[in-house]
Amino acid sequence: MLYAKEYIGSIGVGVTVPQLIRADDDNVYVVKLKNNRLGMKVLVNEFIASRLGVLIDLCFPASDTITFTDEFINSSKRLTRLKVMEGLHFATYYLRGSKYVHRYHLHAVTNKKEFAGVMLFDHLFHNVDRTLNGKNMLIRREIDGYRMYAIDNSHLFGSGRWNKENLAIMINGVKLNKRRAYGTLLRHYLQESDFTPYVERFQAITKDQLDQIVDNIPEEWLNDAETREELKLFLLARCAMAGEVAAMLISLIPNINGGA
Repeated sequence: MLYAKEYIGSIGVGVTVPQLIRADDDNVYVVKLKNNRLGMKVLVNEFIASRLGVLIDLCFPASDTITFTDEFINSSKRLTRLKVMEGLHFATYYLRGSKYVHRYHLHAVTNKKEFAGVMLFDHLFHNVDRTLNGKNMLIRREIDGYRMYAIDNSHLFGSGRWNKENLAIMINGVKLNKRRAYGTLLRHYLQESDFTPYVERFQAITKDQLDQIVDNIPEEWLNDAETREELKLFLLARCAMAGEVAAMLISLIPNINGGA
């Protein structure tokens, strides 16, 4: 867990109005607040994505919960005006020097194959916002070349306003997404073998691991026990579908099973 140390300012983009905060580890984070306009399920979504991202080894920036004290909030006129609440918020490591991904960047990216995992993740957990919103994929020059990152998982499960009834409806559905960068990756860069390790990692996730993720969601973000149980069932069922969903994506690769 992190603790907020210094308010830097607004990130300037995003429907959830994230803020730049320096934490007690002296790193800068993009922080989504409990009182964002979409509600606290946004933080639940980000929490689940971050924990699954670690298990699957996805190219998500590092993230953690971050505590805002009343003293910290009152030290900033901006945070006071935003009526920020004390307690836990969600922090994602700020990638300095990054820019939004466009398809003409992709040839220079060194970790394109890792996006087979991100694409599979998005399809398993109904995150179409990755490509609908052109600001959820970043590219940054690093020591070994240009590297791409997937950010902002606030729209998992269709949106930040899902409920247990929505989960029951979505549990078996798959809507293929080949918009923007995803279409370019499928047409020109990804192969069937790129999806294999991610399918295996999803299938290796245990019920106990998924239960632990859901149990560790802060109570102040999600205090409904029935919804937590539905989440556990949903995550378990969707991870089991990794092979099936990967096959659908692979079918979109040209010259594979008649893919277009």
